[in-house]
Amino acid sequence: MEPRNPWQALTRSRFPLGSWPWRAAGYLATGGLVGALACLVLLVLGVFSLLLVGLPLLLLSGLALGSVERLRLRLVDLDPAPDPHRVPAAPGLTAWLRLRAGEQATWRELGHGLLLATVLWPLDLIALAVGVGLPLALLTTPLQLAADGHEAKVVKTYLVTSYPEAFAAALLGALLLVALAYPLAAVAGARAALARALLAPRDTDAGDGRIGEVLASRARLVDAFEAERRRIERDLHDGAQQRLVALTMTLGLARLDAPPGPLAEQLAKAHAEAGQVLTELRELIHGIHPQVLADYGLGAALADAADRSAVPVGTDVDLPRLPASVESAGYFVACEALANIGKHSGAAQARITARYGDGVLRLDVEDDGRGAADPARGTGLTGLADRIAVLDGTLTIMSPPGGPTVLRVEIPCRTLRESSASSSPRTASSSARD
Repeated sequence: MEPRNPWQALTRSRFPLGSWPWRAAGYLATGGLVGALACLVLLVLGVFSLLLVGLPLLLLSGLALGSVERLRLRLVDLDPAPDPHRVPAAPGLTAWLRLRAGEQATWRELGHGLLLATVLWPLDLIALAVGVGLPLALLTTPLQLAADGHEAKVVKTYLVTSYPEAFAAALLGALLLVALAYPLAAVAGARAALARALLAPRDTDAGDGRIGEVLASRARLVDAFEAERRRIERDLHDGAQQRLVALTMTLGLARLDAPPGPLAEQLAKAHAEAGQVLTELRELIHGIHPQVLADYGLGAALADAADRSAVPVGTDVDLPRLPASVESAGYFVACEALANIGKHSGAAQARITARYGDGVLRLDVEDDGRGAADPARGTGLTGLADRIAVLDGTLTIMSPPGGPTVLRVEIPCRTLRESSASSSPRTASSSARD
């Protein structure tokens, strides 16, 4: 595998013959140039900052230097150095500046810029002078002697007056050029590691923010799906169900008016089929989003689900009103669990226990069936676990062979009363300001 940075390249036997010594020298040389320029710019901005005029420009200079340093990092570090900044949620310069001022990455970039402008660039030039300048000065001793004709002073210290001495100095310079390539690359690797740690850390606040954005987007998708489910339920209830009721009544009246015979039998069959379709549609509407869940909450909806279960279900439920997304997730988990109990467990009875305490909804569905439930066999629980995970909750299944089986759901949340109480002070304060 090809080395990705100077540290890896130093372990290769062909390191002096490769491009990494020149990469290291280039990185340190450009570091000296950028650092000297940054020193000048920050000095000017620092003077203006005394008048509070240069503070925004000082902040922007850190952002610019951070971008330049991430580009320079490619000379000695082939791994990507992503931009750690988040994308503003709103357009406009004000939103961009507010976001940048609140990010840790911005202040890390400014700190790195100050460090570069005061300490790092002189060190870069010193390392470059020792690792490259000294060997090159020795290598050019014969040329210096030829140019002068009589003598040459090597690195301003040693006087050379003959060509044998000059070529001996050149040979020493060649050896030093190879030998000093190793510490030069080590210095460049240390500088690059420091730059990466400050300017493109692997665990950044931007990464945390992006994770938070992903979680928030997943939660918004769940809310959107719930809204769509309710819309479908409302459309079916107010549209298709009403038309089926009218059709059933019309077929019933036609059946009463038809004389006995084949026509009456066909009308009776159509009337029965329409009634069956109406029953199935009502069950479908109830399964999409039961009205009792929206009107009375999760506790009443769980009791209703227990009454409709094919297996006798006892309930021990004591719940306040919770956020709609939490109640919906808890209800559908319980319904899926009861459906699996009726189809697969062979249980004689089941029990639902639901409590809210310490900011967590805890819901248990237990049965006395044969056990050995495996979510990987396509029981639908994997999808429910994903749905619970969106709410930062957990779904646990304990099902030893022979039973019993316990499905446990835990979802951190706040009650609607707690949510309204926490928002009321802000509302009051905003009203006072108005």
